[in-house]
Amino acid sequence: MSDTEKPKSGWLNLLVDYGPLLIFLAVFKLYPVPADTQFGEVAPVIYGTIAFMVAAVIALAFSKLKLGHVSPMLWLSTVLIVGFGALTIFFGDPRFVQLKPTIIYGIFGVALIAGFAMGKPLLKILLEAAFEGVDEHGWLKLSRNWGVFFLALAGLNEALVAYMTFEGWLWAKLWVFMPISLIFTMANIPMLLKHGLDVGQEDDVIKNEPPTA
Repeated sequence: MSDTEKPKSGWLNLLVDYGPLLIFLAVFKLYPVPADTQFGEVAPVIYGTIAFMVAAVIALAFSKLKLGHVSPMLWLSTVLIVGFGALTIFFGDPRFVQLKPTIIYGIFGVALIAGFAMGKPLLKILLEAAFEGVDEHGWLKLSRNWGVFFLALAGLNEALVAYMTFEGWLWAKLWVFMPISLIFTMANIPMLLKHGLDVGQEDDVIKNEPPTA
């Protein structure tokens, strides 16, 4: 990948991660639901979920169109968004869409830690070696760190679901998960620099953070 393509890929990752979530929030808050809607009081969740599913598929197609490929993380995230979104619509139960992040974080967390235990930096495969210059030991440490962090996010998501309203949980996805993910990403930069990360790649580390939506 050329230097001119890297920033585009990085910003695309951020757009793909948080764009569908912002659309979900906008539809949930602003869509005028008629009083006689077939979905009843969960109508805002249903319409927001439909918009979320469509936006996620469009983001995946956009990634394929602009970059010529779709990362394994994006494939899995989109499949789960569509799958759990369909369950939310069919059963009229918002718990399904809230469960999706827990499953994504859990799968990635367990996989990355298992890979670390076997000496395999799976994050390098999932991110397709996005950070030039980082040696194998650096990728291994990064995989371990993100594995533990993903499991922590899974626990946090379940706690927020248990103690917050659906709308509160949605806003937490934006104002809690995104900031702590960015902070965690930046906290790993010194370690990556010690393991060969090019100084000019620091911004790309932030832009190419694993998905947390």
